[in-house]
Amino acid sequence: AAVAAAEGPCDILGAAGNPCVAAHSTVRALYSAFDGPLYNVTRASDGKSASIGVLAPGGFADIAAHQAFCPDLDCVISNVFDQSPNKNHLGQRHKLVNASRHKISVGSGVEVYGMWFDPGYGYHVDQTTGIATGNDPESIYAVMSGTHYNGGCCFDYGNSETNDRDDGCGTMEAIYFGNAHWRGNTGAGKGGPWAGADLEQGMYYGGGAQTKVNNQSLPLTTDFVSLNLKGRTDGFTIKGGDATQGKFTTMYDGPRPDPKIAGTCGKTGTYQPMRKQGAIILATGGDNSNSAEGNFYEGFMATGYASDATDDAVQANIVAVGYKMLP
Repeated sequence: AAVAAAEGPCDILGAAGNPCVAAHSTVRALYSAFDGPLYNVTRASDGKSASIGVLAPGGFADIAAHQAFCPDLDCVISNVFDQSPNKNHLGQRHKLVNASRHKISVGSGVEVYGMWFDPGYGYHVDQTTGIATGNDPESIYAVMSGTHYNGGCCFDYGNSETNDRDDGCGTMEAIYFGNAHWRGNTGAGKGGPWAGADLEQGMYYGGGAQTKVNNQSLPLTTDFVSLNLKGRTDGFTIKGGDATQGKFTTMYDGPRPDPKIAGTCGKTGTYQPMRKQGAIILATGGDNSNSAEGNFYEGFMATGYASDATDDAVQANIVAVGYKMLP
């Protein structure tokens, strides 16, 4: 089928009172009625660009249009369009990924392209509309891969600084995925990868007494992983799971990291309250770091702290996509 489901994750979030304020994917529409462009490709041969849309409203990406425009496999993804009304489109920060490198399957054998990031690649948008700032709550979701990652800084998707610099603890709130051991921080075991939070001056798998070591945070090693980071006014929640089956597992739910345990933030810095700035980053750190690697298929950011029931519905919607790696 050309359509993943009768509703998209942003329909679910909107109905729950947590409207999406940014929605990015090269794979599918994230609203049931969305029929605009998902991403833009630019050819190396002549510098021309084309927007790649969906097969049907609410559907999967039109791979035929992509391949017709990029027959020599020399295109890059120059933009990932925001499907929300806010037009928070992602553009170049570092190198742009090859548009035709990473083909996958969704639905009943529909082929689409994901984004394959090596170190040195990344996207962002600094001037945004509707993204949480200060200590305002927000909910962030993404689908990445548990088989392509490293410990470099930082394979992120979410809220970041608007000036591309490290503005101190609490100025970011982005999903981090990988096996970084920033200042010794770790999830269960040693290998990872783990669902985490980049809150600036640290990628964390927990907070409070679990700031340094969180054995609740289990490695996520499947081909496709679903990730969830939610910030509330007095703490945060990290969830993760297999994007092809099952439910989210809560990896952490509690207070924000303790700077004394973290060994960062200087003498007066803190993660509570937050000082979010509202830019959006993908596959890069808030301070322009670009040594991470990973895959990105979809991500969306919503207003407010979504309920567990809403998270479960979003995860079920992701599972229904039918993500599969090709042989």
